[in-house]
Amino acid sequence: MKVYRTKKGFIIRSMGDEYLIVAVGEAAETFNGFIRTNRTGAFFWYELEKGITKEDLVRKMLDKYEDLDEEKANRDLDTYLARMAVAIDVEERAE
Repeated sequence: MKVYRTKKGFIIRSMGDEYLIVAVGEAAETFNGFIRTNRTGAFFWYELEKGITKEDLVRKMLDKYEDLDEEKANRDLDTYLARMAVAIDVEERAE
């Protein structure tokens, strides 16, 4: 099972309706700049901080967003994870 988690050295800050993810400490040596995201991206981020499987995150998305179907949830999450690869670790765990 794959568990997705934010990398150490990345933090999120809200700026009104936007959220910025920035590298601090050692992470800032290899990543300059910031990643801009919205409330949905921040929702993903906060769940990823705890460590979560893709399947569990999709379930949480479906619970939170009533008009979202599972196919779109998976597509949106895949897009987010690809875009955020610089700030997310994937860990294999035995089930």
